Amino acid sequence: MNLCKAVRVLFAASTFIVPVAPALAELPNIAKPTPDKANLDYGLKATKLAGGWYVIAGSNDDFSQANGCNIINTGFYVDDSGVYVINTGTSRIYGEQQRALIDSVSKNKPVKKVVALNLHPDYFLGNQAYPQETLAATRLTIQGIKAEAALYETNLYRLCGDWMKATESVFPTQTIVPGKLKTFGDKSIETLELKGHTDSDLVLFDPGSKVMWAGGLVFYQRIVTTPHAKLKPWIESLKKLQALKPKVVVPSHGPVSWGSEAIDQTLDYLSWLDKRLTDAANMGEEMNDVMKKGAPERFQNFAAYPAEFYRNVTNLYPLYEKQALGGF
Repeated sequence: MNLCKAVRVLFAASTFIVPVAPALAELPNIAKPTPDKANLDYGLKATKLAGGWYVIAGSNDDFSQANGCNIINTGFYVDDSGVYVINTGTSRIYGEQQRALIDSVSKNKPVKKVVALNLHPDYFLGNQAYPQETLAATRLTIQGIKAEAALYETNLYRLCGDWMKATESVFPTQTIVPGKLKTFGDKSIETLELKGHTDSDLVLFDPGSKVMWAGGLVFYQRIVTTPHAKLKPWIESLKKLQALKPKVVVPSHGPVSWGSEAIDQTLDYLSWLDKRLTDAANMGEEMNDVMKKGAPERFQNFAAYPAEFYRNVTNLYPLYEKQALGGF
């Protein structure tokens, strides 16, 4: 306990480990962050899942200074050799507080690998807290990060304010080649490179515990984000995730879920959105009309509705209009 208190004072991080109940078809109580804007403290907490995985939950919300722009679930795995990290958050400060939290859990074991599941800023802007030689992503994600990083920094400084102090992009140096690889120490996990949310959506699946880190392909109780999205490939990717029959799904955004519930929910929304935009374009509806009619009631209580739904339409509808007019 003294160590945890010291870590919080020095690094503004906190540790809260919730053990998973054995042999029960339920999840542990996932600890939520408690951001303190005045002290730029994200209030990060770690919850232990099956198979030795830990999740550090983000707020199920849109970017805001109140939540420190921390809306992503990150995580890690610890074995005898060291620590393996999934995503590093939105800022240098987040990365440092995440690292302090992980160090307190692992008793300062060395960091072996840090994986960014896609190119979006909350997956890698905390990389400054880790040795660059440990940073890893797929080839397409590394290319995307290098192309988009400067724009991400500018936009997030505007949105997130002081939380972004001294944040600079640090690019991954290790290229992940998907497949059944022993990428996480003593764990042989399956790495799948799918697409739809971005051109390279990396998913980590532990066949032993059936814990799935679904990345940006899965949003749970939250409207999806679509700046790089293509809905039809995304829908097909979700069907592949369903076929793996996970027991625990950690989406990048929204609560951790039992079984395939989060996958099913994302698939439901995307299937509806794809059909809605197709039908609207074929009928010649204006973009504003599509926005005004909104989404079905079952989606209206999702986090970031209606703002993110409006962005979905803005991002995607022009392509559907083009296709309706015979374009490609």
